Amino acid sequence: MKLIERKEYIEFLKRHKNKNIIKVVSGVRRCGKSKLFELFQNDLLAQGVPRENIISINFEDLAFEDLQEYHALYKYVISHMQPTGMNYIFLDEIQHVPDFEKAVDSLFIKENADIYITGSNAYFMSGDLATMLSGRYVELKMLPLSFKEYYEASSFKSNHSLREIYEHYITESSFPYTLQLEGKQQDINEYLLGLYNTVILKDVVGRLHVNDVKMLESIVKYLFANVGSLLSIRKIAASMTSAGRKIDSKTVEKYLTGLQDSMLIYQAERFDIKGKELLKINPKYYITDAALRYLKVGRHGQDTGHILENTVYLELLRRGYEVYVGSMTNGEVDFVAKNAQGLAYYQVSESTLQTEVMERELKPLQRIKDNYPKYLLTLDEVGATADYDGIRKENVLKWLLDK
Repeated sequence: MKLIERKEYIEFLKRHKNKNIIKVVSGVRRCGKSKLFELFQNDLLAQGVPRENIISINFEDLAFEDLQEYHALYKYVISHMQPTGMNYIFLDEIQHVPDFEKAVDSLFIKENADIYITGSNAYFMSGDLATMLSGRYVELKMLPLSFKEYYEASSFKSNHSLREIYEHYITESSFPYTLQLEGKQQDINEYLLGLYNTVILKDVVGRLHVNDVKMLESIVKYLFANVGSLLSIRKIAASMTSAGRKIDSKTVEKYLTGLQDSMLIYQAERFDIKGKELLKINPKYYITDAALRYLKVGRHGQDTGHILENTVYLELLRRGYEVYVGSMTNGEVDFVAKNAQGLAYYQVSESTLQTEVMERELKPLQRIKDNYPKYLLTLDEVGATADYDGIRKENVLKWLLDK
């Protein structure tokens, strides 16, 4: 299998190499964390690092099952460390090791140990490890392929338009392995179904001890079907109950937390643009891969706009922003993106060629009186770029390719 170069992620690891800090890579299963380690290890070897100075353990490999106990893990790593030179220690899917943070902490104090770990559940970074290693780790939150990565790795780009490649991207999946299955939709669906079941059963059902798996599935499908819609825990519970499956709000909240921890879905909280503060009610939810949504709920005539919105949301996360839904007294901005430089506002629409649609999309941005950048992203190819008193209209696919 050809390795897809994940440039931004590799640069993150290179930037922190040999620093006295633990490198943590989190991300949904099969988004490419193990391959990222493989790419980085190849880079280390190319730089002259001896192979024996690279210790790599994948805890989903039965060959290392005996190391799923932190004392055994520690002893194994120590016994394989070389006395000369830096030892690069890669611990992949470490959430399988109970109390792994004790082994990691003990390895961390060794002067010749450079530690890299991955996990497929955000929960593994919310407990003792985060507390014990506060200030001593950096976290890379990894996602499946961006549209740019997909475009550069795909064989379609030689004879397909940008719009056609985008259609492949959202229907055939952004998970790296699916590029090997280009055009084979049945094979892709079978792969995605296996991935989905693994995430649900191992990262949600197993960890939360869910008894009613069918109810969990119903909530997942509801979230998938309502990507980009304002939702509340009470509304979700009421929808389940009205469909004949009674559930209380506390259980819904528990399931939502588990799904977010698995990184299958993301929650975008609302941001009061005028008051510059977060609102704790009615967030929106987005999914890590659009093809998973199509797999579970099918395609509907009106869902393409929300899928485009979902794509932009994930891209803003990739670019290092905290992303919120912009709330106003009489309107909404799709995204408020926040980083160290300040804010940026984004409206996303399939097309604004119709005058009434253009006016509707511009209006919320025009009402914002600060001087932060404002963007209108569309799929329009005619009139793709424009400037409306400081509001920049851009073709969203070219924006996705532009870093």
